[in-house]
Amino acid sequence: MKALIVDDERLARKELMSLLEGYKDIQVVGEATDAEDALEKITKIDPDLIFLDIQMPGKSGFDLLEDLDKSPKVIFTTAYDEFAIKAFEFNALDYLLKPIQKERLGEAINKLRFEEERPTKGSGLGENDQVFVKDGEKCWFVKLSEVRLFESDGNYIKVYFRENKPMIHKSLNALDERLDSKTFFRASRKHIINLGWVDKIDTWFNGGLLVQLKGGEKIEVSRRQAARFKEMMSL
Repeated sequence: MKALIVDDERLARKELMSLLEGYKDIQVVGEATDAEDALEKITKIDPDLIFLDIQMPGKSGFDLLEDLDKSPKVIFTTAYDEFAIKAFEFNALDYLLKPIQKERLGEAINKLRFEEERPTKGSGLGENDQVFVKDGEKCWFVKLSEVRLFESDGNYIKVYFRENKPMIHKSLNALDERLDSKTFFRASRKHIINLGWVDKIDTWFNGGLLVQLKGGEKIEVSRRQAARFKEMMSL
């Protein structure tokens, strides 16, 4: 597993690298001193795992994750636990509080080993990829297979997964270009649906279709998109 360490403190990076020498399945392939440096190296290296500090000069670790199309596995390393633990209390992968203890690192690595299959690598965002979603003080790592609907709302997108509907500042057109078309379908100007969440399909006005998702949402598929939708769903 290729790992990148992101921390503005040189001593903290070196201490973590030393601790990681005992894990043969973790290969540290780079270090980054801030979010901008990390973004460049993540794009180039494509690591499976990031050890990420939260409080750094300039952009924070959270800001970095928001800039990524898809998120690798992340273990937070921080000296400040209050905000991080509150924000991620329901969706944290793991935290290592500085100074990092050898036993605590071992627990985090074991959690990684028991994670489900790694996200599929590729240019498009598929159902096995995970994304980072931040809305106010709440944050989530979400596997795209859990997302049943993206809905445009002005300059924001509402992301529907489980009982949550956070808003992210992105363009639906830009997102559509990044999503795997075999899994996600652009139903209309305002909606992208996960085909795996389709529960019921009815005919609708003017040759369109009305799709009901397993979450209960009803989405109109425009007449222009209906023919393509029928072909993809083998109707």
